[in-house]
Amino acid sequence: MCPMPSAETTQASGSEPAVVRPTTADEVAASGSELIGGPLGRRALLGTSWWTPVRVITLVAIGMFALGLVQKAPCYNGAWFFGASSQYTHACYSDIPHLYSGRGFAEGLVPYFDRLPGDMEYLEYPVLTGVFMEVASWITPGSGSIQDQQQWYWMVNAGMLMVCVAVIAVCVTRTHARRPWDGLLVALAPAFAVTATINWDLLAVALTAAAMLMWSRGRSVAFGVLLGLATAAKLYPLFLLGPLFVLCWRAGKWRDLGRGLSGAAVAWLVVNLPVMLFAFDGWSKFYTFSQERGVDFGSFWLILVQNSSDPLSTETVNTLATLLMLLCCVGVAALAFTAPRRPRFAQLAFLVVAAFILTNKVYSPQYVLWLVPLAALARPKWRDFLIWQACEVAYFLGIWMYLAYTTSGDAHKGLPTDGYHWAIAVHLLGTLYLCVLVVRDILMPDRDPVRRNGEDDPSGGVLDGAEDVFVLGAAAHPPRHAAQFEGPQVEWGKGKASGGSL
Repeated sequence: MCPMPSAETTQASGSEPAVVRPTTADEVAASGSELIGGPLGRRALLGTSWWTPVRVITLVAIGMFALGLVQKAPCYNGAWFFGASSQYTHACYSDIPHLYSGRGFAEGLVPYFDRLPGDMEYLEYPVLTGVFMEVASWITPGSGSIQDQQQWYWMVNAGMLMVCVAVIAVCVTRTHARRPWDGLLVALAPAFAVTATINWDLLAVALTAAAMLMWSRGRSVAFGVLLGLATAAKLYPLFLLGPLFVLCWRAGKWRDLGRGLSGAAVAWLVVNLPVMLFAFDGWSKFYTFSQERGVDFGSFWLILVQNSSDPLSTETVNTLATLLMLLCCVGVAALAFTAPRRPRFAQLAFLVVAAFILTNKVYSPQYVLWLVPLAALARPKWRDFLIWQACEVAYFLGIWMYLAYTTSGDAHKGLPTDGYHWAIAVHLLGTLYLCVLVVRDILMPDRDPVRRNGEDDPSGGVLDGAEDVFVLGAAAHPPRHAAQFEGPQVEWGKGKASGGSL
């Protein structure tokens, strides 16, 4: 048997790093490839066609997005407008057409500046999302009935969100240069397709994916600017700064971290400061609404409240949820400092966002969009990804059937409360399952699908192959319990694969 050439030898020869083929590295991918002719052979001509991985994955993602639009057809043709429960029985609900009239866009009201009629005084979304919604309303024709305008508004938003889908597909595919086909996990994710047009979350997801691509390329300022914009569209991207902080601490990359933080702060202020100064009440509505909102769909808190004779107050739940999230963050930080190898950025990013989802007092079905790109980068294994996706699709159907039950009057068509609690449990267990696997990969790096191919942290940018300067516990010593693996291994601190026997 001849030894495998090292990464150093490969790079010295001037050739590009070998692309990892999922059909040879993943059993489920190999089986699924039978639908299109079987696994890629040794004599296949790669890189000689227009059909590059980025283009293929982007087109697949757009195709799945289009199928998601078709899934909303029963609502578009009437269920959004006629009948209280039909949009739930068809599982095609979307906030977009309802908020066109419910948040003043139909009347031409300016978000944050103009007070809204009804219980919601101002738009309860972050500023950049509000801008996105407002731009879509400008493009929407103002003629015809209100139903026609709502249909147009949804279609305009769908077109703008499709651009976000393309951005996500391109960024995830390019983040791990040697593993572009991992982007198919995002493109083919069923929960991604059916939840894409429920709300406007794809804007923040696209900006976050672009930010992670910039960080992987070592462009820390661009990363910060994009992450700041993402945080101006949704709160969750802010949580990525925590993992980056502890990873840069362990590697001593303070300058790059500072550039990223500065870029994020400036970008967030550029978007928020004008509204904050001239319409503070409207600007702050997102934050006050999030604080005052009671326990809602999808959370384990709802199970506790609905099964308690003396339910917890909203203030108590806010305190407990915050403490649980902080505890999870401390656990992630401890894992980052004590792991035998410095965890990959995508791994910790997935864990901290998943922790927020698991501990939060509400889980809307479109929140799965936050995790899909991170999961594809953190744990690119088809079997585990599809198990998690199956749990999310089950929850997607569960919440609509529960709402159909609660809005169908005495007919009670749909899923009763106990059944909905089981749907919540399936969602929680599916997310926890993927978290456990990511933690195991961190503690046993030889089990990590990315590192088994000889890489260190392809999404880590300046962290990729960097030496440690601060560790805790046994992290400075090789783990004696680690599984033996014959193949390309990464020398810690050098980021280069050493030869192994075949």
